[in-house]
Formats: sequence, C-alpha cells, structure tokens
Amino acid sequence: MGLHVSHDCWTGAYSAFSRWRNKIAEVTGYGLMDPTPEEQAEGHYGKYPALEWSGIEERNFFGEWDRTPPDPLVVLFAHSDCEGVIKPAQAEPLLKRLEQILPLMPDEPAPGHIGNWREKTQTFIDGLREAVALDEEVQFA
Repeated sequence: MGLHVSHDCWTGAYSAFSRWRNKIAEVTGYGLMDPTPEEQAEGHYGKYPALEWSGIEERNFFGEWDRTPPDPLVVLFAHSDCEGVIKPAQAEPLLKRLEQILPLMPDEPAPGHIGNWREKTQTFIDGLREAVALDEEVQFA
C-alpha cells in the first residue's frame, strides 16, 4: 500500500511523500508548522508546509483550482496525499517551478524510502512533463 501518482511521478509511502514536500517547503523558505490541537484531535500529527491555509479551499486539496496560485508550489503543498489530480493547467507551471528549485534540493540520500532528494524531485518533474505533453491529468491514488 502507499501513494501512487501517475506518469511515474511518485510511488511510495505516504509519509515519504509528506517528508519530500516538507523538504521542498523548507528549501524554498515556506517553513513548516505543527498541527493545531484540533487537527491532532482529528488524527493529524505531522508537520506540514506553512501556508496561508485560510485561502485554500477544500476543493483545492483534490486539484480543483480556478487559477494557478502565484507560486505553483502551493498546488503541491495543498494537494491531498491520497486522491485527486493535478491538471495540465497547474502541472506545467508546477514543473517549471520545481525545475527552478531543483538545485536547492540536497543531492544526497533522504531518510525513509525517498532515495535521493534531488533525484526524487527530478522524477516528479519528469512525470509532470509527460502528463503535460499528453494533456493528461496527474492522478493521485
């Protein structure tokens, strides 16, 4: 079991995907935040990217955006880690943004089933690029 993101973007543990997104948040200056007591009561325990969450709608978690956020990384940070899509309209700006930050990702092994931080990021970029070329949604399952 685990997360599968189509176009070979990602296959692996949900926890590894969260750690990878958190690393992106750290290297891009977003930082991380702890779950609130209310979130902990709902079963959420891990840190997550420090966004202005009040501006994120529930439908955004599943890939429904009226327009891509000014920083396309928000699409990745806000996305559910177990279902939904990234549409081509968001995938293309996201892959370009990930290419920009790729040199910031450590070129070293990451803990817990991620592999190399930078290589894993490149794999996600390559999958997004394939989906955009085919005009297909990236599926999370």
